[in-house]
Amino acid sequence: MIVFLIVLHTVVSILLISVVLMQASQGGGLSGTFGGQAASSILGGQSAGNVLSKITAWLAVIFISLAIIISILSGPNAETNSSLVKKASENMPIQQQSENVLPDQEESVLDLGE
Repeated sequence: MIVFLIVLHTVVSILLISVVLMQASQGGGLSGTFGGQAASSILGGQSAGNVLSKITAWLAVIFISLAIIISILSGPNAETNSSLVKKASENMPIQQQSENVLPDQEESVLDLGE
């Protein structure tokens, strides 16, 4: 699901960049470079700026919404916050403590005289 959202986010970002670059600025923008009359004729003459502004606004809202959704879904959860050492200690079986048996003192003394 996250992979699909990231791909969708990438497509929206490319569309947003394209629409922003098509808008005419004071210098003409890239709309003049790619035959500025084509964008105006396709989008309806003088209202082309209005349509491009609305498309830009919608793409920006979608872009921000997708960014927030992706960050929420891919954020840390309860399993990733616990440490590996803590997980390992929880998985180890409980061992019973055995009594340390000391050897008898009589057996441990060496008789060198005999």
